Amino acid sequence: MHARTTEARRAAVLGSPIAHSLSPVLHRAAYDALGLTEWSYDRFEVDEAALPGFVDGLGAEWAGLSLTMPLKRAVIPLLDGISDTAASVEAVNTLVFTGDGRRTGDNTDVPGMVAALRERGIEEVGSAAVLGAGATASSALAALSRVCTGEVVAYVRSEARAAEMRQWGERLDVELRTARWEDAAEALRAPLVIATTPAGATDALAHAVPERPATLFDVLYEPWPTPLAARWSMAGGAVVGGLDLLVHQAVLQVEQMTGRAPAPLDAMRKAGEHALASR
Repeated sequence: MHARTTEARRAAVLGSPIAHSLSPVLHRAAYDALGLTEWSYDRFEVDEAALPGFVDGLGAEWAGLSLTMPLKRAVIPLLDGISDTAASVEAVNTLVFTGDGRRTGDNTDVPGMVAALRERGIEEVGSAAVLGAGATASSALAALSRVCTGEVVAYVRSEARAAEMRQWGERLDVELRTARWEDAAEALRAPLVIATTPAGATDALAHAVPERPATLFDVLYEPWPTPLAARWSMAGGAVVGGLDLLVHQAVLQVEQMTGRAPAPLDAMRKAGEHALASR
């Protein structure tokens, strides 16, 4: 049983678009379970241009902010310091206001991915494949730098994206090779496949799922399951989904913002599942 707290504190998620964010559901469920009755968590539509003014206008009652697209890079110049993880991927999704008024930035997507894999018993793989080359793909590479001992192959749509991924591989010390998106069906034979693409992009690959697939980590959570994830499950493969990632990164945010650990993973996941089911 957690002690009740009466100090009113605030947190929120910022981004654009933000209406569909599940973060308020997850964080409020955590506050409820932790007995933080005076804490509140909101969502605000904020773009890059409005971000500096928004952050500057926050009072002492603010504990932290969750940041989603397009703010993960835009927030960096507004901070007093960032973690090594956030610096490694040039993306901050968590801003914490410290007691002395400093603004510190972290990235919980990367350790969130690692935690979601560990929860399914995946501590280490010999090789892996990444589908896509956007912002989430760089987080995926950073996570793979912690769990993959061998080669990672990234399947991308253009030579420009391929060059970008190779740069990330070098920077994150990942043994990376790039391949054409047209050959993405080959990716599905890897011990671990991380799909970082937008909704619909991997649908055409569902028919190519091998007879005995290993593990798929699909970062989407709506609509769920994706055709690829559904086919993968039917074939007996292990599937880690976007809600797993969302919950694990939010757990780390709650712990940093509230100073309470461990955050209530199960309560947060149940709240997320319920919110998605009722949409």
